[in-house]
Amino acid sequence: MAIKLAREDDEFAETHEINVTPFIDVILVLLIIFMIAAPLATVDVAVDLPSTNAEPQQRPDKPIFLTVKSDLSLALGDETIQRANLAAALDAAAKGNHDERIFLRADHTVSYGDVMDVMNALRAAGYLKVALVGLEQREAK
Repeated sequence: MAIKLAREDDEFAETHEINVTPFIDVILVLLIIFMIAAPLATVDVAVDLPSTNAEPQQRPDKPIFLTVKSDLSLALGDETIQRANLAAALDAAAKGNHDERIFLRADHTVSYGDVMDVMNALRAAGYLKVALVGLEQREAK
């Protein structure tokens, strides 16, 4: 799409052409930036929540385990408790210490929303330190 307006015999002839080289350079740089940034923007994480291969942490002497069973009933230690009595049972187990860490276990069939409901109940009871417990898997060395 270039037009040459000057004649051959003009002394000060000008050619009016669009120089597309800088435009192509900019487009290629943007293309490279998007090719690098696009894979970083996608989130494709496989999640297997019930198991972990992390190094086991040292447990306290008497940990407080709260378990969500597959039928959505709660158990504090080995004792089944009602959801309405969760705050009172935790206060008795932790001796009123709201800084005590609560270890939350859930059956792998329990939905994520139900686990979040229990965590919200723990927060409402004043227990903010919650540790999620998973099945420990050891890698063969």
